[in-house]
Amino acid sequence: MKLVPVRHDQYGEYRLTLMFDCYKWDPQFLDKGTIAPYALVLTREEHEELAELTEALDRETRAAEQFLNRHPELSGPLALPRSLKKEIRSMRGYEPERHIRLMRYDFHPVAEGGWAVSEVNSDVPGGFAEASLMPEAALRYLEGAEKEKCRYIDFGEILTGAVQRKVPAGGRIMLVHCTCYSDDRQVMQFLGDRLEEKGFRVLYGAADHLIFQGREAFSILDGNEGRVDAIIRFTPLEWLVKMRPKRWQGYFDTITVSCNHPIAIYAQTKRFPFVWDILEKNGISMSVWRSLLPDTREVRDAREKEGYIFKPAYGRVGEKIGIPEACSGEEYRELLAEVKRSPKKFLAQKRFQSRPLEGKNGEAFHLCLGSYTVDGAHAGYYARVSETPRIDSGAADLPVLIEKEGRSS
Repeated sequence: MKLVPVRHDQYGEYRLTLMFDCYKWDPQFLDKGTIAPYALVLTREEHEELAELTEALDRETRAAEQFLNRHPELSGPLALPRSLKKEIRSMRGYEPERHIRLMRYDFHPVAEGGWAVSEVNSDVPGGFAEASLMPEAALRYLEGAEKEKCRYIDFGEILTGAVQRKVPAGGRIMLVHCTCYSDDRQVMQFLGDRLEEKGFRVLYGAADHLIFQGREAFSILDGNEGRVDAIIRFTPLEWLVKMRPKRWQGYFDTITVSCNHPIAIYAQTKRFPFVWDILEKNGISMSVWRSLLPDTREVRDAREKEGYIFKPAYGRVGEKIGIPEACSGEEYRELLAEVKRSPKKFLAQKRFQSRPLEGKNGEAFHLCLGSYTVDGAHAGYYARVSETPRIDSGAADLPVLIEKEGRSS
């Protein structure tokens, strides 16, 4: 595994290519650029190991969520929001073969060798265009002769292939997202354009642009009213609950093909490890998860222990993760105060020592390598790097390439 630089004199052109040809509409966060001047190159052996681990994690995750869905009374340790506790009981008719199950597992190289997993993005993982178009673009701008030596996985092609298998040809698909956010729209626009290339009719709408009748989804968009054949949702469940659009409960028991179905909530909360003992007592192995996820505890059980950090149960893009050197002093004090006020909204996790990768000029970059699955099969990568161990909104995206043969030095 190594970082390969983009040619310095062509970085500006590379950045513009990503913006205008690869749906990277938001190339910076505040005053910080979020397009790394590197590509990540995995050896073939590293890729094969990661794909195998990803699929093993996915088997455990899907077995766990389907068991919990049959026995929602056992989900108490997840401390789901009260409004969700009522709705999950309507999901008992969930048919996994009907829907499209998309997840992304976040891997980190660790100092002692191997990998640690920080979480699964079980509900609405992003990074679609970065995992599909960015590698192809990067090959034109890298230093050295990497183009002939490397390949990549087109995540978008795999996801649209899953849609083709489960949605009638020419069907209408609603892409549900927060329509006021351009960073959400760029994800949906990429996917919508790919789906239209496959012959589907795509609608772009917010959560309340669907109603449900007889457990089927119907669009109420002006000029596009009527039944839809599939829902691809990019609005997180916990946001959906807070926004409370009319008839939002219909998402939970719909028979309309969904990606992702709300069954995703069981693993989306970072309190997921707190039900593992229950699962294993009922014959659901979580051995791969236990081998890769650092020890995770209730806040109260870690207060007197060293080496634990606090994480929010529903945090995204690294928000409110309490790594002291990655926080300002005031931010860290405010975080500790919030943990004290609302311990059930947080958890404590043993901190792993991230192994940074070295840049061209000796810089150290910490890596988060997101590894996708679609319906249980490995489906590609989305990577980000940061100068601190916390991978948050200021981290930079970089494409992932795989060596066709051999091992990198």
